Amino acid sequence: MLKVGFLFLRLMGLVFYRLSVFFYFIAIRLAAPFNNKARLFTDGRKNTFPSLEKQLKENNAPIIWVHCASLGEFEQGKPVIERLAERYPSYKILLTFFSPSGYEVRSNYIVADLIHYLPLDTPSNSRRFIELTRPSLVIFVKYEFWYFYLKELDKRSIPTLSISSIFRPNQIFFKGIGGFQRKTLKLIDHFFVQTQKSSDLLLSIDVNQVTVSGDTRFDRVYDTCQNAESISGVSEFIGDSKTMIIGSSWPEDMEILNPFIESNRLKYIIAPHEISKSGIEELIKGLKKPFARYSDDPSIWQKKDILIIDNVGLLSRLYRYGDYAYVGGAFGKGLHNTLEAATFGLPIFFGNKNYTKFQEAIQLTRLGAAFPIGSYRDLQTKFDNLSEHVGPVARNFVEDNLGATEKIMAYLNGKL
Repeated sequence: MLKVGFLFLRLMGLVFYRLSVFFYFIAIRLAAPFNNKARLFTDGRKNTFPSLEKQLKENNAPIIWVHCASLGEFEQGKPVIERLAERYPSYKILLTFFSPSGYEVRSNYIVADLIHYLPLDTPSNSRRFIELTRPSLVIFVKYEFWYFYLKELDKRSIPTLSISSIFRPNQIFFKGIGGFQRKTLKLIDHFFVQTQKSSDLLLSIDVNQVTVSGDTRFDRVYDTCQNAESISGVSEFIGDSKTMIIGSSWPEDMEILNPFIESNRLKYIIAPHEISKSGIEELIKGLKKPFARYSDDPSIWQKKDILIIDNVGLLSRLYRYGDYAYVGGAFGKGLHNTLEAATFGLPIFFGNKNYTKFQEAIQLTRLGAAFPIGSYRDLQTKFDNLSEHVGPVARNFVEDNLGATEKIMAYLNGKL
């Protein structure tokens, strides 16, 4: 009787899954005329199959398929993608995205041979996609476990990995009603997880093909920072001053930072999250010290206390010039990347509201290399009591967590 109950729950899970995908698609279609992201989501998928058929018409090369939900997952998959391209040049790399925020930013990524939106997970779409691409190996990065794609891959005995994945006890996989979701996970051949806790959770539901590899983002960030080019004019702007790099700031962050900037004789480089005209104007309203924009002539920068970065792509290179870092986002939807600042050995400050879902932020805080703050006074107090040992602790944390990419590649060497 118990077995029948489990089978019923699995069947209902499958029905609910199919309905969820269907209604999600309907909702996106209805929103498309009014929402740019929804429009990109639907329009971008219209050409996936015709384009793939054209690109693969005369292809004889084996294919490695890497799927990323969005831009963050791409950054985690990037070290593995580039190592695969380097070691196995006879293979083509197929890169797919679920979200426009990944595809629209990385659709010109030169390391991948084919870049597409992933068609929605239906039996017909998954069958057609796998028949067309015939991958020799499939890698899903961190999240997204699409049942029909995984089932089709399993049926064809195509090796399928999940890398940099992380699990939490409150996820449905580990609850009594999660039979269908557990069945989905068991279609994956091997998991490379970020933490021992994730491994223990998978083992508790009899998912045994697990390796604790760590997070590939450490490798990506470390390599990026080691090879970061200098930025013309920034050293001259700083001179002999101590400097705080303020990365990905939001208005909520600046409410705390503005009185700190006014009270402390430092140089400040601010790279706001929002660089639109209105976003920059809002930032400027709160500043009490002389400022210049990066787009201004560098000769103007030297007489200012604040440099506002009004373009994208510089932040990871800017941390090399800092003595301290403030990373934004934690007073809103979530903390931005702290690893880049840690790699350069900077003490890191961030908001105390929404950072606990980021494992590296928790670990840096426990080590005393990062400081969640809730007010200007809190920031000032923690800044005034900084130890000179904080920077090396942050740098060592990153270096101690390198190597996830090579652990994954060691496994793949036996598969390709």
